[in-house]
Amino acid sequence: MIVTTTNSIEGVEIKGYKGIVFGEVVAGVDFIKDFKASFTNILGGRSKSYENELIQARQEALEELEQRAAALGASAVVGVKVDYETVGNGGSNMMMIIASGTAVDI
Repeated sequence: MIVTTTNSIEGVEIKGYKGIVFGEVVAGVDFIKDFKASFTNILGGRSKSYENELIQARQEALEELEQRAAALGASAVVGVKVDYETVGNGGSNMMMIIASGTAVDI
């Protein structure tokens, strides 16, 4: 399945629109990763534990997006956008990743 951020696919005609599809993932960071990241916060630098968590969550959201598009009979998803939001109470380290796009038949 083709998944692209553009609204069209070069050289390919979109034959039909199936609808808007989403892939959502809420990812939490455990205490140990949070503790390690706090040192990075103080000393500066990149937090690999948080980065890896985000990479994994984004991949899962895009996979879910593809599955939902396939369930509609689509062969591609165009106009894909990925958003990140912090969720939870009291500053909890939870991130919501939402991938959205238009499922199409090509």
